[in-house]
Amino acid sequence: MSLYEKTLRPALFRLGGDPETVHVRTLGALAKLSRTPVALAPVKARFFRGDPVVVAGIRFANRVGLAAGMDKDGVALDGWPALGFGFAEIGTVTAKPQPGNDKPRLFRLPASGAIINRMGFNNAGAQALADRLEKRRRSVVPLGISIGKSKVTPLADATQDYLTSLRLLQRYADYVAINVSSPNTPGLRSLAGKAELNELVSALVEESTTPLFVKVAPDLTNVAIGELIGVCLAHRVAGIIATNTTIDRAALAAVDVARGQEGGGLSGRPLTARAREVVRFVHTETAGALPVIGVGGIMTVDDASRMLDAGASLLQLYTGFIYGGPPLVRAIALATRG
Repeated sequence: MSLYEKTLRPALFRLGGDPETVHVRTLGALAKLSRTPVALAPVKARFFRGDPVVVAGIRFANRVGLAAGMDKDGVALDGWPALGFGFAEIGTVTAKPQPGNDKPRLFRLPASGAIINRMGFNNAGAQALADRLEKRRRSVVPLGISIGKSKVTPLADATQDYLTSLRLLQRYADYVAINVSSPNTPGLRSLAGKAELNELVSALVEESTTPLFVKVAPDLTNVAIGELIGVCLAHRVAGIIATNTTIDRAALAAVDVARGQEGGGLSGRPLTARAREVVRFVHTETAGALPVIGVGGIMTVDDASRMLDAGASLLQLYTGFIYGGPPLVRAIALATRG
């Protein structure tokens, strides 16, 4: 067990009571650290391990990335590589600024190694993010930007909503992730249907000057995932991100069943097996022609290795990072070299 797991994580979990309060304070501290290169240097020296790999034409500093949702507004970009990440995905950002869903909306389930969130794409909007990125130097590791639909935008106008974000942000991104898989915006997952996704992806590909990845929900059937893959191949998207959070609660520990009925997307250990299944399915169905970023339930080095064995080219952490911290990022980066 790392020092982070023994001391820092318990202290953070006790801080403030509400997990979102802890998240905001921690992100704020990391944002301040990001503005102090002399303070970042020793942190990076301890945790960052580089082993460049090229996926979808992009040179990633190592295989381990930060998943979307941790830094929605890109306030701590220099902090993530210092904590060991070889790339970072910010967002999900929407064309219109929005506060997200009502609080409380973030819940820990430690016995299950899990988190439930129903944040609802709380962010300052695509223009605010573009303004922030315009004022800073380019990220030292590849930057992904996840875009989603504004809650107030009707589904019929979703394509234009995504296009607004893409046009504002693509110049700052090494890749853009199309999020049609969050369970926390009403109707969003319907955009992963074959006809709806075809309209959306075709318009974004035509407009895009940067590689596009589509993020898939773990709750889709294999038939539905197969249709999604077909759309992605037809429009030559750069890859798939598998997976987002799940609405399935079957894998929760018994002690967490009651608490686990909170609405929202479940991430962490209960998602490990299904996320790996989806990665393997995508890899097999495309014969490896469509790169996959594996995310969901990567809580240990062994989980990471199995995700790569299933066909992932890159990995992302969210809940695993909360429970395992920078030592886990470093350990995975070391174990997945080559």
